[in-house]
Amino acid sequence: MRLRFSHGVITIAIIVVVLAVGVSVGLYFLLKRAPDPLAVPEANCTVRTPEGARSLDPEQAQISATIAAVAARRKLPERAVVIAYATALQESKLYNVRYGDRDSVGVFQQRESQGWGAKKQLLDPVYATNKFFAALVKVKDYLKIPLAEAAQAVQRSAGGYAYAPHEEEAKLLAAAFTGRVPQAVHCWYPQDGTPAPRPRTAEARKQLGRALGSMAITTKKRGWLVAAWSVAHAEKYALSRVGYGGATWSNDLQLEGWQSGGKASDRRVELS
Repeated sequence: MRLRFSHGVITIAIIVVVLAVGVSVGLYFLLKRAPDPLAVPEANCTVRTPEGARSLDPEQAQISATIAAVAARRKLPERAVVIAYATALQESKLYNVRYGDRDSVGVFQQRESQGWGAKKQLLDPVYATNKFFAALVKVKDYLKIPLAEAAQAVQRSAGGYAYAPHEEEAKLLAAAFTGRVPQAVHCWYPQDGTPAPRPRTAEARKQLGRALGSMAITTKKRGWLVAAWSVAHAEKYALSRVGYGGATWSNDLQLEGWQSGGKASDRRVELS
């Protein structure tokens, strides 16, 4: 016996099949886009000032903090830091890269063949930054002339105009890492292992000393510079808490920014 179906029944069946397929496909893509509750976020940093906010990864934050510390050691004004940041953003995106045009390497893409130093030295951000600033301060009126002119006078690149677009971002970073804006740098990183690795506070202070020189906290601005450097290097030295000026940074994904309270004074940046 042959079954016969009306056109209406066939149409309804087709609609049901199409809807079922559509729902299945929609659920697939929805689940694919949904965050994995077991996935661990990557380490990251946020810089926030009245001028805005900027996301950095830990290496970029560490380079930024190092540049500000070297500038403080050399007693340079914030404008010099802005010029250095704009230059580094253009040359390396604030990474300590091991390659570049011809023999250019490092944060500022300096060349061994042009007398900047040996490759190993240029891959040391403290050394590279000192070389950059030593050249910058020799530029006549570098604090007054346009940023791109000052940077180009140091770098002598093929496209000196390219530094100017980074000026606003450089100003934001400088306000945070020089310590002029307190509590501006916040980082987080996943802590592997139980118990967590012991913080290497002595090593952190030693490396900060290479860039900054004296560790004495003579002003609140200097204190916040040290605090910003410490937070930026927290993952590298397994720091989970930084305290200064009555506020505390903790390596806690649930906390946004610094938290008021704690016993941290204005005389010393506490690391743990």
